[in-house]
Amino acid sequence: MLSSVLSFTPEIAATVTEYCTNNSNDVSNDMKEVWNWTCGQFDDADKMSSPLQGATMKFLAEHHQPDRILEIGCYTGYSALAWYESTTSTQAEIITLEIDPKMIAASRRTFDKYDLNDRVRLIEGPAQESIEKLTGTFDIIFVDANKDGYEGYVKSILDKKLLAPLGFIICDNIFARGMTISTDANPILPDKVRPYWTECGKALRRFNTFCKNDPRIDTVLLPVFDGLTLIKWKLAKV
Repeated sequence: MLSSVLSFTPEIAATVTEYCTNNSNDVSNDMKEVWNWTCGQFDDADKMSSPLQGATMKFLAEHHQPDRILEIGCYTGYSALAWYESTTSTQAEIITLEIDPKMIAASRRTFDKYDLNDRVRLIEGPAQESIEKLTGTFDIIFVDANKDGYEGYVKSILDKKLLAPLGFIICDNIFARGMTISTDANPILPDKVRPYWTECGKALRRFNTFCKNDPRIDTVLLPVFDGLTLIKWKLAKV
């Protein structure tokens, strides 16, 4: 039986990514500018969503037509820009949470440069505290922040019913560069970041167990990008 994950070498994976990107909807010139600027400014720019992932996010938002979007972790504003561009028809409100002063400054640069401030609101500070203060519901929630916080963030979102009845949550980097699966899963992971991603993997294994066992939700973990978990409310049985 064919596995859900093809056994690519890193070189072939890069070729496949390029092929998929070239045969998918392109991202805007503004998104390309932000992506290139981020890659040139930050040593950890690999934490940013890829162009293919940006195109995926836009595809999902254009299809779902959300009125409100919440993202936990803003980085340099690339994903917020994707949400903004893909919700012109609904004029969705986009709330993004960030704690790192360096990334707050970078995000505000993006929002100012591309005129996003009419619909994007950046809330500074610890995400867990910010979530506790939020009200209403969100149609799309994107979680891409500190991995040891995922379980607490999603639990609070569910407890406070911040997720709209037909909304969905996207959680990024669930594989933690492979460390969630096994500490031997990624032999080419650089030594300088291996301890960080190993700890992320431990936290995300706990998060995956939480999602699987919470009776309120349906969840699917997809072997795409660095592992993507989708979460929705479980449909009530008739």
